[in-house]
Amino acid sequence: MSRGNVKNATGDSFFAWEGDVLVLNILGKPSASKDAIGKPKGTQLKVSVTAAPVGGKATDHMVRFLAPQFGVTAADIEVVFGRMNVNKQLRIKAPKKLPAVFAQGTLPF
Repeated sequence: MSRGNVKNATGDSFFAWEGDVLVLNILGKPSASKDAIGKPKGTQLKVSVTAAPVGGKATDHMVRFLAPQFGVTAADIEVVFGRMNVNKQLRIKAPKKLPAVFAQGTLPF
């Protein structure tokens, strides 16, 4: 599989389901004034975090911020790629809830 196909695992959306795993494309914004889930931008969801982008710390902070938003632990979130980049893909195992930006609001299981 080419790298392009991996990045497009979600097709035209910023997320996709693989069974009970949510695949989520993120456009990160480190060193923000607050931690926040923004709006979708193309095939990515904007997520701002207060942590500085030093040695993957902003991504680690983002995972800890997102875990309760999806009703999971940080250990249930895998960073597929982009730990040291603003463009990331996460896999969230069996989320218990979805933030409001997910318009359909329903879990597939």
